[in-house]
Order: sequence, then structure tokens, then C-alpha cells
Amino acid sequence: MSRPIVPSLRQRIREHIVEGIVSGRWQPGERIVERRIAVELEVSQTPVREALRELETLRLIESAPNKGVRVRKLTAADLEEIYPVRAGLEQIAAELAAERLADDASALLPEVAALAEADLRGDAEAQVGHTVAFHHTLVRASGNSVLLHTWESLGIEIWTALSIRWLGTRQRSYAEEHQELIDAFLRRDPHIGQLVKDHVLNCAPRA
Repeated sequence: MSRPIVPSLRQRIREHIVEGIVSGRWQPGERIVERRIAVELEVSQTPVREALRELETLRLIESAPNKGVRVRKLTAADLEEIYPVRAGLEQIAAELAAERLADDASALLPEVAALAEADLRGDAEAQVGHTVAFHHTLVRASGNSVLLHTWESLGIEIWTALSIRWLGTRQRSYAEEHQELIDAFLRRDPHIGQLVKDHVLNCAPRA
């Protein structure tokens, strides 16, 4: 029996900060004080500093000498920029995973079932989580570790959550749209890469 994966301390701190930004606790341009987070979470400042560095790499926050760390003032264009990059990566992933998922797409089915429930509830947080999990599984099915690492480094879940909360999306039904992708894999659609690319681009936020 496998043990559940326990998030590292740095991951938990990062999730805490991201949740604060997504929920509006920290507004764009507002300073994030490293020491206060450490006291609040009862941890040392070192893992907080590491988590903040990761978020700066993702361009979610920015730091400047004598000014500290602040939430970036993100524009619609900033939120939209990730989608063409992600779409290109997932197009390649779909083409590499096509044969494997045509034979067995069962790994994707639980996420679609969960999305159907989230759609009924109008649960945006669950929609984000299961959408990202679906696409993560798809990329993992490519069997290409470099592609997977590159996709993971984009911080897809963070940017998706921000896009939906701040700008909304064009999606009609999360479950239906992802089930259509599964159906395309199962029927061995020769244009599966383009279908996945178009799907990701259609999920881009509307300004």
C-alpha cells in the first residue's frame, strides 16, 4: 500500500501565499512581509524565503532593493501569455500520448466525473483543481520527462485560478469539454494534437 504524498513545508507555505493572493488577502502592489508569514505559520523565515523565490520565478510577485516583496500588478495580457505556451506543450504531449491513451484513457475519467460534480455545484476551486489534474495526467502520459518538467514549472494551477477568478473563462462545461478530448483519444483522431491545442487556447481568459 503506497503512502500518501505529503507536501513539503515550502510547498505548504507557497500554497498559503498563493491562496492569499488569489483570494485577495494581498492586493496587487501590496507588500508581503516574510517575517509576518513566518510568525503566522510558526516556521522559520528560510522556507518562507524559498517559497517567495519560487513565486517570483513564476512572476506572481516581484522584489526590489529596499522595497521588499510585493504582489505583481498583473494585467489581462499577463494572465493570457501562458496559454499559447501551454497549448504548444500540450499539443506535443497529446501527440506523444495518443497511442497510450487510445488503448487506455481510464486515468482521465475520474477527473471528468469530478468536473461534472463541480459544474453542478458551480465550484470554481474544484473546477480549477480537476481541470489541472486532467491536463497534468495527459502530459504525464506523454512519457517525456523534459516535457513534463517544463509544463509543471509553468505553475499552471496558480495561473488558471487567477484567470478564472479575475477574468472568467469562455468554457461552457468543464466536464463536457474534457470528455470530448477523451472521446477523441479513444477514436484515435488523427488531429488530436490540434484538438488539444485549440481546447487550451479556448480556455484562455476573456479580457
